[in-house]
Amino acid sequence: MTSSITITNTGATTIASWELKFPLPAGQRITTGWNAVYSPISGDVTARGYDDHVTIGPGATMAIGFVATHTGDTGAPSWFTLNGTPCSLG
Repeated sequence: MTSSITITNTGATTIASWELKFPLPAGQRITTGWNAVYSPISGDVTARGYDDHVTIGPGATMAIGFVATHTGDTGAPSWFTLNGTPCSLG
């Protein structure tokens, strides 16, 4: 299973050192990812930017993603928070 996530900064200031949290459905485990570091690899996951992917300017987007194995459930996470603030799903 491959998942892509786009983080959009809808605010007026730059987001620095971002941290995206989300729950993976039971049975899913991240095996590799891009543009972020993921930990832990199952359950409630935290993705953090690294290298040149740590800031998101006003109106800008950041594309991240991962490849995961699964044992039956390919559902999407039910919620996301960015630096502790709930995100709208779209």
